[in-house]
Amino acid sequence: MSEKATMEKIVSLAKRRGFIFPGSNIYGGLSGFWDYGPYGVMLKNNITRLWWRIFVEEREDVHGLDSAILMRQDVWQASGHVGGFVDAVVSDTVNGRQFRADHLLEDQGYDPTGMSIEDISNHIKENNIKSPNGNPLSEVSTFNMMFETCIGAGKGEESKSYLRPETAQGIFANFKNIMDSVHPQLPFGIGQIGKAFRNEIAPRDFIFRAREFEQMELEYFVHPDEWEKWFDHYREEIWRWMDMIGLDRDSIHELEVPAEDRAHYSKRTIDFEFDYPFGRKELYGLAYRTDFDLKSHASKSGQELSYLDQEKNERVVPHVIEPSLGVDRTLLAVLVSAYREDEMNGEKRVFLSLPVAIAPVRVAVFPLMKNKSDLVSKAREVFEILKKEIPRVIYDESGSIGKRYRRQDEIGTPHCVTVDFDTLDDQTVTVRDRDSGEQKRLKIEDLLAELK
Repeated sequence: MSEKATMEKIVSLAKRRGFIFPGSNIYGGLSGFWDYGPYGVMLKNNITRLWWRIFVEEREDVHGLDSAILMRQDVWQASGHVGGFVDAVVSDTVNGRQFRADHLLEDQGYDPTGMSIEDISNHIKENNIKSPNGNPLSEVSTFNMMFETCIGAGKGEESKSYLRPETAQGIFANFKNIMDSVHPQLPFGIGQIGKAFRNEIAPRDFIFRAREFEQMELEYFVHPDEWEKWFDHYREEIWRWMDMIGLDRDSIHELEVPAEDRAHYSKRTIDFEFDYPFGRKELYGLAYRTDFDLKSHASKSGQELSYLDQEKNERVVPHVIEPSLGVDRTLLAVLVSAYREDEMNGEKRVFLSLPVAIAPVRVAVFPLMKNKSDLVSKAREVFEILKKEIPRVIYDESGSIGKRYRRQDEIGTPHCVTVDFDTLDDQTVTVRDRDSGEQKRLKIEDLLAELK
């Protein structure tokens, strides 16, 4: 992580250049919700498309899914979310402001790792911990983070449902459908990208901890005897992925999660933590979920959720390896890793050194001057040539050429192509490299080969 990549600078750039805006901004915003602007959508889509290609499309053993956000409440009862998806919450007794209790301890210099809700409560009392405003705190209580809603016109228990807090359960609920329709051979995976929702007590750190977010998740079903082999395989795949999207390896740390901190379904979990400007936090998780989910749903639904190995004449309930990657946390880590400041031509410059594969704009085409019709016409011609063969090409004639370069630098555009008066004479253009600022002349006919 660049020492200059402060959260203030990242948030400012994200809003200034159309990456991310506060949700409901014209009405003062809505905590925990964010809107992705034109370049944010492009960056996010490039990240998810690349993940889908690497983790799903390029593999013969992985199948795609897009499950519904709303499911029967039975799903969340079987998974343990209804009874156990809770956080500890505490309130300022003077102003009523609520806090997530473990975060409050962290902010005041304590380490809540491994603490139960009872431990957190005792720690607050024993150390006479106050609110950030110096006021006494209420008793610690629990709060279920699922957003509750009703399906249809009814308001009774039968109509109750929840916005999904994770995408994984949609995969487990469709295990039998995939088995019956695709007939995959063990081991195999089911992957999906989709929205999830958690009613966070105190959203914070920009898009890192939000109430609406997107996940890229894969559930890989294996024979119980082979879980370690596939756990190691996906550990390496996550590292390969992080290299592809340009994350700084020095800013990434593996944490072997101790038993007391693992989710109830997990027998082994590795967290991949990233050095964000606000501290080292979880970026990705790799979990060995055992057969907990399939057995829980089989028991609740009465359906057979197992796999018959016809060659061995053996029926097993597959165990599951889960690489879980958050899109929003990924995008934030990408911005932090790519953020650069330098000086060029005597001026301070900010730019995003994004990998070509995920940069929102691949190439920007400029006329040197927008009030010269022959330059504009030629620049449009070059633009049309490039956009037929290269994705994410844009045309830009707003402002001086220097301002256009700076704008594209902050967007993270790897190359800018400028049409000038020499172009009209010799059919060459200037190609500028984002990171170095170096420029070279190329024949228009050679542009595609160079930029590809």
